[in-house]
Amino acid sequence: MNVLAFAASNSSTSINKALVRHACDVLSSLNPEVKIDLIDLNDFEMPIYSMDREKASGIPDLAKQFLTKIEQADALLISYAEHNGLYTVAYKNIFDWASRLGRDVFKNKPMVIMSASPGKGGGANVLKVAKEAAPHFSGQVLASFSVGPFGEKFDETQNKLIDIELAKTLEQALGQLLKTK
Repeated sequence: MNVLAFAASNSSTSINKALVRHACDVLSSLNPEVKIDLIDLNDFEMPIYSMDREKASGIPDLAKQFLTKIEQADALLISYAEHNGLYTVAYKNIFDWASRLGRDVFKNKPMVIMSASPGKGGGANVLKVAKEAAPHFSGQVLASFSVGPFGEKFDETQNKLIDIELAKTLEQALGQLLKTK
């Protein structure tokens, strides 16, 4: 099984990057044969989407490369950062460009989505948006969960969840992902 994993954030200190890295470690421990491609959205930075820019220059190759990564995967593992209750601008821009190549951005891939925030809500607002939107873009959300307050539930020095219930939730979600292949 090939899994594409990323944090929907461009911050170098993103707690969602820490969470998705931990999820990749847990997934590898559950099944060492899984191949994980952990990407950084900073490698797909493009000009802000606009119809005028698309007409003038076409769709950037980076948008095509991002979609190719999704196409090559059997499943997706995404941790959404929340900015003002919604997606980060970095993620939304990449998604907007990719959607210009076809509405089925997620390519009917099974997905586990999560979110982390320093507050008690754990990024639940963006997670709700992502979960509701995924089917419209050919995504099959198998499981979702949020972590907050992140600093109380995740040990960044050990790079792992220290909340026992959340750790079980993560393992169960990843177990569902493994059952798809």
